[in-house]
Amino acid sequence: MSDEEGPSVEKTNSEDSSLPEQELESVEEPQAVEETESVEEPQTAEDTEPVAEAETGEPESVEPESVEPAQVEAPKPVDEDAIDSTEATVDEPALNEEVVASAEPTVDEPTVDEPTVDELADYKLTDDESANEVTTVIPVVPADDAPPTEVVDSAPATEAIDEQTQQFEPPAVVVPPKPPRPEFVQQYDTQQFEPIQQQYEPVVREPEVIAPPPPQQPVAPAPASSRKWVKPAIAVGAIFAVAVIAYGVDIFTSSGKTPRGTQVAGVDIGDLTPADAETTLRAELGPRLVEPVAVHAGGVDSEIVPASAGVDVDWSATLSGVNAQPINPITRITSFFGSREVPVVSTVDQGALDASMSQLAANSDRAPVEGAVVFEDGKATGVSPAAGQALEAQQAGATFAAEWSDGGVVDLPVDEVPVTVTQAGVDRALQEIAIPAVSGDVVVNGRDGKVATLGVDQIGEVLTFTPDASGGLTPQYNTDAAIKILTPQLVSTEVQPKDASFTFAGDKPTVVPGVVGDLINWPDTVKELPVLLGSTASRATPAVYGPVPPALTTEAANALGINEVIGEFTTGGFEYASGVNIGLAASEIDGAVIKPGDTFSLNEYTGPRGAAQGYVESGIINNGRPDKAVGGGISQLATTLYNATYFAGMDDVAHTEHSYYISRYPEAREATIFDGAIDLQFRNPAKTGVMIETIATSSNITVRIWGTKTVDVASTTGPRTSPTSPNTVTLPEGPGCVASSGAPGFTVSDTRVITDHASGAEISSNTRTVKYDPVPIVKCE
Repeated sequence: MSDEEGPSVEKTNSEDSSLPEQELESVEEPQAVEETESVEEPQTAEDTEPVAEAETGEPESVEPESVEPAQVEAPKPVDEDAIDSTEATVDEPALNEEVVASAEPTVDEPTVDEPTVDELADYKLTDDESANEVTTVIPVVPADDAPPTEVVDSAPATEAIDEQTQQFEPPAVVVPPKPPRPEFVQQYDTQQFEPIQQQYEPVVREPEVIAPPPPQQPVAPAPASSRKWVKPAIAVGAIFAVAVIAYGVDIFTSSGKTPRGTQVAGVDIGDLTPADAETTLRAELGPRLVEPVAVHAGGVDSEIVPASAGVDVDWSATLSGVNAQPINPITRITSFFGSREVPVVSTVDQGALDASMSQLAANSDRAPVEGAVVFEDGKATGVSPAAGQALEAQQAGATFAAEWSDGGVVDLPVDEVPVTVTQAGVDRALQEIAIPAVSGDVVVNGRDGKVATLGVDQIGEVLTFTPDASGGLTPQYNTDAAIKILTPQLVSTEVQPKDASFTFAGDKPTVVPGVVGDLINWPDTVKELPVLLGSTASRATPAVYGPVPPALTTEAANALGINEVIGEFTTGGFEYASGVNIGLAASEIDGAVIKPGDTFSLNEYTGPRGAAQGYVESGIINNGRPDKAVGGGISQLATTLYNATYFAGMDDVAHTEHSYYISRYPEAREATIFDGAIDLQFRNPAKTGVMIETIATSSNITVRIWGTKTVDVASTTGPRTSPTSPNTVTLPEGPGCVASSGAPGFTVSDTRVITDHASGAEISSNTRTVKYDPVPIVKCE
């Protein structure tokens, strides 16, 4: 040990004594320790022993302080057991030998003033303080005969302490200024006189240094963990610099062009000038306007040509959707590996597009198939319901205009047209009604053992189904159809009613009594048809007969007042074929009775007048010129009937004059007729009935109207006016050509005056004017 006085050191609590000895020896940069005036009973250097300093586990970072005497900080409580263990582990001779052996250089011995007895008295500690306080500030009193303190070279240990200092930061301690080299020093407990090893080994400095060096913060060397990131950081920085340069070059070279990866309808227009982009787009997309585009509407596939549907491309608007060059570097990088689709902006001729959609709808629309039950060959079959579809024309047009350029099939929207009958409803109607209905024939038993049969193959004409409101089917029974099928089979068992009629014997008609009929009441007979069709056992029913009076009974005929002729007219001069037809039609209307207020129609009364009824071909007027047809010549009967009713005082309901005048008829008082087109009709205005009597010969026809005379009729024919000349028509010679010499046309009027038969008073006066066309001159060549 050195004879010089060593600086006092502030020591930590006993928990720090666990630090290994090699770490204590490597403490770096001890600082000057403040001297204290509170030490009692100074000890000599010979009496002192090395004190083992408590270790903290890591050297503390310290700050240099001045060497001026200062008051020692209050001692901190420590664990006595730790102190005892620390003291017990220190072997004073071995420790002194180790210190001397490890010291290589020595420090010149400085001259230090020896403290007085009073100063040393201040350092005396009580037993309690020594027992409870490990950290004690003790001045080292040098002895005159003590050898100089040797400095221990602890540089290697210092580096180890430095590394641990960075990981642990114990409480700050007051250490002496940084000496050239640290050495192991001894301090003495003033009461125990046992050496205590301290954590930090201060270096003895010359006492004449009054002021400590400026405060310095110890600089810890950079940890190895931080130095290993230097090269990666440099590499990252270099990469970043290259990326920035590449980014700038990319921005510069792509300026004024469309963004990379831009596509319109699959056409790549990226990295092009706007003009080049439009040129490319027109070249690639333009031809598609005249190419058919596949469309799908529901279950129907078709094709539409965009140009024909009024669809075109708005090139300017489409290219305006291309964004400017992106600034985001991530976006620019990803553009090398992907694309961005810009939609096509289309212009639409709405009228042409609607027409195209309507044409498509004609093929794609499908009416729903309602569930039903049908009958075929005597078997009932169910029809499964199927929903229909209808193209949504407006939305379909908009969809096509928006998607035609996508390159795929355009799926057009359709509306489903629902059905009202479910499959369950069909099945129920089939099992419960239809199948039992065709299980056998339906039989109607008539008189005399005769029957009428409604066969299973005829059930479908009688039984049908209609949808109800709940998804089912309701049966419908057509009794009229059933009666139509059954009636002819039992007509021979019936007695038909016969109207009362008139015969002409002498000058007065005689009433022929009517006959009451005995007919089947078919509505009552078939009213049980639903029950019969639903039965699988008995399917027969009897016919219900009942009396049916005639339309004109004997009593009614006698009350009609048909007593005398009230109108009569005769015409002649017709050819043979016309006479045949006139005689047939006259026989049809002979004896016809018109009740008061009733209207008579010649066409309805005679019915069809064709070859099947015995009529033959004869002359007619066709389009203003003579011609021939089956049933020709009946117009002469119509003219004769018209004149008879004219003078009988009947009301004219409908009649039509010939287009040109025929000399055998009275002017402006004649009529023509044509089956199904031109009719003759009159109404009976009297309070009594009238009857028609016809008398036909080979040369003329007479019509009489019988009734009760109540009026008188007078006719006045006016002069011909406004004559017109005929034209000449030349036709090929043959059966279709009827030669004619022609006749001029003219206009004429007829006035009918009706007066009361009893009083002679005028009842009415009517004038009818008729314009006749000239009869053309027909030449057959």
